[in-house]
Amino acid sequence: MYKKILVAYNGSPESLSALHECIRINPPPSTEIHLLAVVQLSPYGMAGGYAPEIAFTTKLQMMEQELERGRTLMVSAGLDVTPHLQMGEPVEVIGALADALDIDLIIVGHPHRKALAMRWWRGSMDALLIERVKSSILVAVHP
Repeated sequence: MYKKILVAYNGSPESLSALHECIRINPPPSTEIHLLAVVQLSPYGMAGGYAPEIAFTTKLQMMEQELERGRTLMVSAGLDVTPHLQMGEPVEVIGALADALDIDLIIVGHPHRKALAMRWWRGSMDALLIERVKSSILVAVHP
């Protein structure tokens, strides 16, 4: 059984699938469960000025609320969860936290409808993440 699980969550239906998959696994109480939300800045948001700062603050507050919703859902299912809110590129942040915490299993959500050609061309978080981490990855597919 896994000793440390990291669930990537941003409030999207796909990430909610990842959260539910962790609940479905029903890890024993000794398992450390970490719930990670990543705030990603768009390249346009880094141009400077007040509007990007306001947009970032709003995005950060929304993600804090979403992270708390996810934590509450997992706690109501009987899981003990440590929330993490970080900023950066999701694959790098997930990978760095997984390395730092020595995570055994990472659970991510994935939209089922995304075309294979689009995943190949633009890249897929799942594919990039699998190259970045040494942990096992469970991909919860959202219908």
